[in-house]
Amino acid sequence: MSTQDWEIFKQKFNVKSNINLNDYKPTQMQRRIGNFMTRHGANNYHDFLNKLNADVKLYKEFVDFLTINVTEFFRTPEKFAELETKVLPDLLAQNPRLSIWSAGCSIGAEPYSLAMILKDMTPNTRHRILATDLDVEILEKARNGIYSATEYKNISGARQAKYFKREGSTYAISNEIKAMVEFKKHNLLLDKFETGFDLILCRNVVIYFTEEAKDALYRRFLEALRPGGVLFVGGTEAILNFRDIGYEHYLPFFYRKPK
Repeated sequence: MSTQDWEIFKQKFNVKSNINLNDYKPTQMQRRIGNFMTRHGANNYHDFLNKLNADVKLYKEFVDFLTINVTEFFRTPEKFAELETKVLPDLLAQNPRLSIWSAGCSIGAEPYSLAMILKDMTPNTRHRILATDLDVEILEKARNGIYSATEYKNISGARQAKYFKREGSTYAISNEIKAMVEFKKHNLLLDKFETGFDLILCRNVVIYFTEEAKDALYRRFLEALRPGGVLFVGGTEAILNFRDIGYEHYLPFFYRKPK
Protein backbone atom coordinates (compact mmCIF):
# COMPACT_ATOMS: atom_id res chain seq x y z
CA MET A 1 0.00 0.00 0.00
CA SER A 2 1.35 3.39 -1.00
CA THR A 3 2.35 6.31 1.20
CA GLN A 4 -0.36 8.34 -0.50
CA ASP A 5 -3.02 5.76 0.46
CA TRP A 6 -1.83 5.90 4.09
CA GLU A 7 -1.96 9.70 4.12
CA ILE A 8 -5.49 9.71 2.69
CA PHE A 9 -6.61 7.08 5.21
CA LYS A 10 -5.17 9.07 8.14
CA GLN A 11 -6.91 12.24 6.97
CA LYS A 12 -10.32 10.62 6.44
CA PHE A 13 -10.12 8.61 9.66
CA ASN A 14 -9.26 11.79 11.58
CA VAL A 15 -12.38 13.47 10.20
CA LYS A 16 -14.49 10.47 11.24
CA SER A 17 -13.00 9.77 14.67
CA ASN A 18 -11.10 12.88 15.78
CA ILE A 19 -8.10 10.58 16.29
CA ASN A 20 -4.97 11.98 14.65
CA LEU A 21 -2.78 9.06 13.58
CA ASN A 22 0.06 11.51 12.88
CA ASP A 23 0.67 11.49 16.64
CA TYR A 24 1.45 7.75 16.55
CA LYS A 25 4.67 6.08 15.40
CA PRO A 26 3.98 5.29 11.72
CA THR A 27 5.85 1.98 11.38
CA GLN A 28 4.28 0.37 14.44
CA MET A 29 0.83 1.80 13.71
CA GLN A 30 0.82 0.69 10.07
CA ARG A 31 1.84 -2.81 11.15
CA ARG A 32 -0.89 -3.00 13.81
CA ILE A 33 -3.56 -1.61 11.50
CA GLY A 34 -2.40 -3.90 8.68
CA ASN A 35 -2.83 -6.94 10.92
CA PHE A 36 -6.30 -5.74 11.93
CA MET A 37 -7.25 -5.15 8.28
CA THR A 38 -6.09 -8.63 7.28
CA ARG A 39 -8.17 -10.25 10.03
CA HIS A 40 -11.24 -8.42 8.73
CA GLY A 41 -10.72 -9.08 5.04
CA ALA A 42 -9.73 -5.57 3.91
CA ASN A 43 -7.23 -5.49 1.02
CA ASN A 44 -6.29 -1.82 1.24
CA TYR A 45 -6.94 1.36 3.24
CA HIS A 46 -9.76 2.48 0.93
CA ASP A 47 -11.53 -0.85 1.34
CA PHE A 48 -10.95 -0.78 5.10
CA LEU A 49 -12.35 2.73 5.46
CA ASN A 50 -15.47 1.66 3.58
CA LYS A 51 -15.87 -1.26 5.98
CA LEU A 52 -15.50 1.07 8.98
CA ASN A 53 -18.12 3.43 7.57
CA ALA A 54 -20.55 0.60 6.89
CA ASP A 55 -20.14 -1.40 10.11
CA VAL A 56 -20.63 0.44 13.42
CA LYS A 57 -19.54 -2.60 15.44
CA LEU A 58 -16.32 -2.95 13.46
CA TYR A 59 -15.59 0.76 13.81
CA LYS A 60 -16.00 0.60 17.61
CA GLU A 61 -13.80 -2.51 17.72
CA PHE A 62 -11.12 -0.71 15.73
CA VAL A 63 -11.16 2.39 17.96
CA ASP A 64 -10.86 0.13 20.99
CA PHE A 65 -7.96 -1.68 19.29
CA LEU A 66 -6.19 1.64 18.66
CA THR A 67 -6.63 2.90 22.21
CA ILE A 68 -5.17 -0.31 23.71
CA ASN A 69 -7.68 -0.94 26.51
CA VAL A 70 -5.64 -3.54 28.38
CA THR A 71 -5.43 -3.08 32.15
CA GLU A 72 -5.97 -4.70 35.53
CA PHE A 73 -6.22 -3.67 39.18
CA PHE A 74 -2.94 -2.64 40.83
CA ARG A 75 -1.07 -3.17 37.56
CA THR A 76 2.63 -3.55 38.42
CA PRO A 77 1.90 -4.19 42.14
CA GLU A 78 5.35 -3.09 43.34
CA LYS A 79 4.79 0.39 41.90
CA PHE A 80 1.38 0.61 43.55
CA ALA A 81 3.07 -0.39 46.80
CA GLU A 82 5.41 2.61 46.39
CA LEU A 83 2.39 4.76 45.59
CA GLU A 84 0.68 3.64 48.80
CA THR A 85 3.64 3.73 51.18
CA LYS A 86 5.64 6.70 49.86
CA VAL A 87 4.00 8.87 47.20
CA LEU A 88 0.51 9.30 48.63
CA PRO A 89 1.73 9.88 52.22
CA ASP A 90 4.09 12.60 50.90
CA LEU A 91 1.26 14.22 48.95
CA LEU A 92 -1.19 13.99 51.86
CA ALA A 93 1.35 15.70 54.11
CA GLN A 94 1.18 18.68 51.74
CA ASN A 95 -2.54 18.59 51.01
CA PRO A 96 -5.04 16.51 53.02
CA ARG A 97 -7.63 16.54 50.21
CA LEU A 98 -6.08 15.32 46.97
CA SER A 99 -7.02 15.98 43.37
CA ILE A 100 -5.98 13.04 41.15
CA TRP A 101 -6.30 12.34 37.43
CA SER A 102 -6.16 8.88 35.88
CA ALA A 103 -5.53 9.74 32.22
CA GLY A 104 -6.39 6.92 29.82
CA CYS A 105 -8.25 5.04 32.54
CA SER A 106 -9.63 2.27 30.30
CA ILE A 107 -12.03 -0.01 32.25
CA GLY A 108 -11.54 1.87 35.53
CA ALA A 109 -9.23 -0.59 37.28
CA GLU A 110 -6.57 2.07 37.87
CA PRO A 111 -8.76 4.81 39.41
CA TYR A 112 -10.66 2.24 41.46
CA SER A 113 -7.33 0.87 42.75
CA LEU A 114 -6.48 4.39 43.85
CA ALA A 115 -9.89 4.84 45.43
CA MET A 116 -9.45 1.68 47.53
CA ILE A 117 -6.02 2.81 48.70
CA LEU A 118 -7.29 6.26 49.67
CA LYS A 119 -10.38 4.82 51.36
CA ASP A 120 -8.11 2.70 53.55
CA MET A 121 -5.64 5.53 54.22
CA THR A 122 -8.09 8.38 54.78
CA PRO A 123 -11.55 6.86 55.33
CA ASN A 124 -13.24 10.13 56.25
CA THR A 125 -11.77 12.35 53.54
CA ARG A 126 -13.43 13.06 50.20
CA HIS A 127 -10.70 13.22 47.55
CA ARG A 128 -11.33 13.94 43.88
CA ILE A 129 -10.41 11.20 41.40
CA LEU A 130 -11.00 12.15 37.78
CA ALA A 131 -10.77 9.25 35.30
CA THR A 132 -10.79 9.92 31.56
CA ASP A 133 -10.62 7.94 28.35
CA LEU A 134 -11.34 8.44 24.67
CA ASP A 135 -13.54 5.33 24.37
CA VAL A 136 -17.13 5.94 25.53
CA GLU A 137 -18.00 2.22 25.64
CA ILE A 138 -15.03 1.39 27.84
CA LEU A 139 -16.03 4.27 30.13
CA GLU A 140 -19.47 2.72 30.50
CA LYS A 141 -17.86 -0.56 31.56
CA ALA A 142 -15.79 1.42 34.07
CA ARG A 143 -18.89 3.07 35.52
CA ASN A 144 -20.60 -0.31 35.85
CA GLY A 145 -17.66 -1.62 37.87
CA ILE A 146 -18.02 -5.34 37.02
CA TYR A 147 -14.83 -7.30 36.34
CA SER A 148 -13.52 -10.68 35.26
CA ALA A 149 -11.23 -12.90 37.31
CA THR A 150 -8.25 -11.89 35.14
CA GLU A 151 -8.80 -8.17 35.78
CA TYR A 152 -9.37 -8.86 39.48
CA LYS A 153 -6.26 -10.94 40.16
CA ASN A 154 -3.91 -8.46 41.90
CA ILE A 155 -6.35 -7.33 44.60
CA SER A 156 -5.48 -8.40 48.16
CA GLY A 157 -7.81 -10.76 50.00
CA ALA A 158 -8.70 -8.04 52.48
CA ARG A 159 -9.71 -5.60 49.75
CA GLN A 160 -11.57 -8.29 47.84
CA ALA A 161 -13.68 -8.97 50.92
CA LYS A 162 -14.12 -5.30 51.75
CA TYR A 163 -14.82 -3.75 48.37
CA PHE A 164 -16.17 -6.46 46.02
CA LYS A 165 -19.13 -8.78 45.71
CA ARG A 166 -18.97 -11.92 43.60
CA GLU A 167 -21.70 -12.22 40.97
CA GLY A 168 -21.37 -15.61 39.26
CA SER A 169 -18.04 -15.57 37.42
CA THR A 170 -17.60 -11.79 37.77
CA TYR A 171 -16.83 -9.35 40.59
CA ALA A 172 -18.72 -6.12 41.27
CA ILE A 173 -17.00 -3.24 43.00
CA SER A 174 -18.80 -1.57 45.90
CA ASN A 175 -20.92 1.54 45.47
CA GLU A 176 -18.78 3.47 47.96
CA ILE A 177 -15.71 2.98 45.76
CA LYS A 178 -17.62 3.72 42.55
CA ALA A 179 -18.86 6.98 44.09
CA MET A 180 -15.27 8.16 44.61
CA VAL A 181 -14.45 8.25 40.88
CA GLU A 182 -15.69 10.70 38.25
CA PHE A 183 -15.52 9.35 34.69
CA LYS A 184 -15.37 11.60 31.62
CA LYS A 185 -14.61 11.26 27.92
CA HIS A 186 -11.38 13.05 27.04
CA ASN A 187 -8.88 13.07 24.18
CA LEU A 188 -5.36 13.49 25.59
CA LEU A 189 -4.00 14.75 22.28
CA LEU A 190 -6.75 17.25 21.58
CA ASP A 191 -8.80 18.37 24.57
CA LYS A 192 -8.08 21.01 27.20
CA PHE A 193 -6.53 19.88 30.51
CA GLU A 194 -7.77 20.83 33.96
CA THR A 195 -5.13 22.09 36.40
CA GLY A 196 -4.23 21.83 40.08
CA PHE A 197 -3.71 18.07 40.27
CA ASP A 198 -1.65 16.55 43.08
CA LEU A 199 -1.15 13.32 41.14
CA ILE A 200 -1.56 12.34 37.49
CA LEU A 201 -1.35 8.74 36.34
CA CYS A 202 -0.75 8.08 32.63
CA ARG A 203 0.45 4.50 32.37
CA ASN A 204 0.72 2.25 29.33
CA VAL A 205 -1.11 4.83 27.22
CA VAL A 206 1.60 6.47 25.10
CA ILE A 207 3.41 3.34 23.87
CA TYR A 208 2.64 4.07 20.19
CA PHE A 209 2.83 7.87 20.38
CA THR A 210 5.58 9.67 18.50
CA GLU A 211 8.36 11.22 20.57
CA GLU A 212 6.99 14.67 19.68
CA ALA A 213 3.49 13.75 20.85
CA LYS A 214 4.83 12.28 24.10
CA ASP A 215 7.00 15.34 24.78
CA ALA A 216 4.05 17.69 24.24
CA LEU A 217 1.83 15.54 26.45
CA TYR A 218 4.31 15.45 29.34
CA ARG A 219 4.71 19.23 29.13
CA ARG A 220 0.94 19.64 29.36
CA PHE A 221 0.85 17.28 32.34
CA LEU A 222 3.49 19.44 34.02
CA GLU A 223 1.25 22.49 33.58
CA ALA A 224 -1.71 20.53 34.96
CA LEU A 225 0.15 19.59 38.18
CA ARG A 226 0.32 21.88 41.17
CA PRO A 227 3.86 22.61 42.49
CA GLY A 228 5.02 19.46 44.26
CA GLY A 229 2.59 17.31 42.28
CA VAL A 230 3.64 13.95 40.82
CA LEU A 231 3.31 12.27 37.41
CA PHE A 232 3.23 8.45 37.49
CA VAL A 233 4.02 6.69 34.16
CA GLY A 234 4.16 3.07 32.99
CA GLY A 235 7.01 0.62 33.47
CA THR A 236 8.20 0.94 29.87
CA GLU A 237 7.69 4.70 29.65
CA ALA A 238 10.58 6.30 31.51
CA ILE A 239 10.88 9.99 30.58
CA LEU A 240 14.53 10.32 29.63
CA ASN A 241 14.41 14.10 29.15
CA PHE A 242 12.34 14.82 32.26
CA ARG A 243 14.70 17.59 33.43
CA ASP A 244 14.48 19.38 30.08
CA ILE A 245 10.68 19.31 30.34
CA GLY A 246 10.78 20.70 33.88
CA TYR A 247 10.30 17.71 36.20
CA GLU A 248 12.58 16.55 38.96
CA HIS A 249 13.27 12.87 39.65
CA TYR A 250 11.32 11.45 42.58
CA LEU A 251 11.21 7.65 42.27
CA PRO A 252 11.59 5.36 39.23
CA PHE A 253 8.63 6.15 36.96
CA PHE A 254 7.45 8.93 39.29
CA TYR A 255 8.32 12.52 38.32
CA ARG A 256 7.66 15.60 40.44
CA LYS A 257 6.93 19.19 39.55
CA PRO A 258 9.32 21.41 41.54
CA LYS A 259 7.78 23.37 44.38
